[in-house]
Formats: sequence, structure tokens, C-alpha cells
Amino acid sequence: MKLNDVNNGIHGHEKRLRVGRGPGSGRGRTAGRGNKGQGQLAGWSAPAIFEGGCMPLIRRIPKRGFHNSHGRIVKSVNVEDLQEACAAGSDVTPASLRSVGVAKGIWHELKILGNGELSKALKVSAHHFSAQARAKILAAGGTVTELPGPAPVVRKVKKTSRKKPAAG
Repeated sequence: MKLNDVNNGIHGHEKRLRVGRGPGSGRGRTAGRGNKGQGQLAGWSAPAIFEGGCMPLIRRIPKRGFHNSHGRIVKSVNVEDLQEACAAGSDVTPASLRSVGVAKGIWHELKILGNGELSKALKVSAHHFSAQARAKILAAGGTVTELPGPAPVVRKVKKTSRKKPAAG
């Protein structure tokens, strides 16, 4: 910030423009709205994607595919990454991999894949394991713990009524 930027945006002493108040104001007659067209009408304002009346870009581009906004994001980590990042005999959890910087970004579940070699015995905990990764971790003398994911959503199950049995 410079000294001449201090009062930027402060217009406390400026008079507001009184448009449509005669030719002497400089904004008379059409009130700065031009001569013809939809923009001259009161109450009309262009939407954010307005492109002068032509078909907007968002509607010209074909839409394909599907993005599941409720889907779980699975982060994959290879066995060779565990070999480099973890000490022998250590506990490998999703939180520890995040803190070490192996599993960066936004994700919900962790999957260990079998690319590379592993020579250390590690106690690995993750949500999913490939068959190769599981075999390599166990062959190196480590342990594999599968973490539970979120509970599956149960749909279309009819609720049982709670009617009291008839006395009698």
C-alpha cells in the first residue's frame, strides 16, 4: 500500500448524480441509458452471464458425463511411497500419511496400492488395500488393518408400525 492509496474508495464529499434532470445536468433526456433497446427500460439489469442477447457460452457448450457431488474421494498411496516416507516398525495411519505429506489434498478414504517394493515391517491402517499391496506388506513382516468407512445408506426399508397389542 502506498500513501496515495489510503483514501481509495472513499467518496464522502462527492454529490450523487441526479440523472434525467434536464439538459444542464449533462445526464438529461435519456439519462445516460442510450437511445433504444432493452437497457433503456426501468428495472432492467443484465444477468451475470448476459452476452448481448446471443446464446450464452454456458448454453452453447455441450454437457457430458456426470459428477457425483456426494461421492467419496479415495486417495491412493503406493507401497513404494510407504517405503520412502516411513521408518521401520512405525504405525502408518491416514493421519500420519497426511502429516508426512504423502497423502495431500482433500480426500475421504485411503487406499494402499501395490506399486513398488517394501522391505520394512510396517503396521498399516487404511480403508482399502489392493491384493498386491496386502501381500507385499504381510511378506515384509508387517500388519494390515482395514479401517471402517461410513455406514452405508439404507433406502426403501419399510418401518414397522408400533401398534400396541390389543388387551384382552
